[in-house]
Amino acid sequence: MRRAATGLVAALVLLTAPPAGAERLIASLSSHRVQITSIFNGVELVLFGTVEPDANSVPRNNAYDIIATVTGPRETEVTRRKERVFGIWVNVEARTFVEVPSYLAVLSTKPLQAIANEDTLRRLQIGLAHTLLPQQIGPDIADVVADDQFRQAFLRIKQARRLYSESTNAVTFLTPTLFRGSIEVPAEAPIGTYDVDVKLFADGAMIARTNSAFEIVKVGFERFIAGSAADHGILYGFATAAMALMTGWFASVVFRRD
Repeated sequence: MRRAATGLVAALVLLTAPPAGAERLIASLSSHRVQITSIFNGVELVLFGTVEPDANSVPRNNAYDIIATVTGPRETEVTRRKERVFGIWVNVEARTFVEVPSYLAVLSTKPLQAIANEDTLRRLQIGLAHTLLPQQIGPDIADVVADDQFRQAFLRIKQARRLYSESTNAVTFLTPTLFRGSIEVPAEAPIGTYDVDVKLFADGAMIARTNSAFEIVKVGFERFIAGSAADHGILYGFATAAMALMTGWFASVVFRRD
């Protein structure tokens, strides 16, 4: 009897719950594979997509908004703080960032605070200020407060190298439901798989979400060199040393003065 009553209550809750938004978000990229060659100096990918409402979609008071987060392969990096000691700049303190994105780009139709409130942005980890950047502090690994000097220095260095960015006008709605955005991939971007998380907002709430991805790979002679260094490290080291010696010997012969 108790189970029947519980089931009845659950059914009533489902019947009285407000209808959820039924928009469908579709997104893709102009290319899902970026090839790095000797002349590679960066590339711009186009993110495009559409919002497909249906008969069950609830009326929206405002236009749609898009926030897309592009996350590169994760890696561990070290940030160091230098001080001048007896006239010499030396490293006095360091902090290790564990498994953080090597590349992070946040694209949106307008400033993030104009799309959703701070609690929503923090809960969904949207924006550089709300992205988790775990640090090794003694035996513990945890994120720290936003104004931590090492965290700020890490973000500043990444932004200067164009590996971290936050663009509030990088996505544009061409029609009320068709959008387009630009993803800038710098020459320093590491190889690997990049995840693209696209979120649809309306009236301050996320109502749909979809994912895409692209891959950065080395091709040609660059791929051969990178593969040899990774797979045959010792032989690669000997070959590099031998080439350096031969180059030095050849230069001494050519430019020798008799």
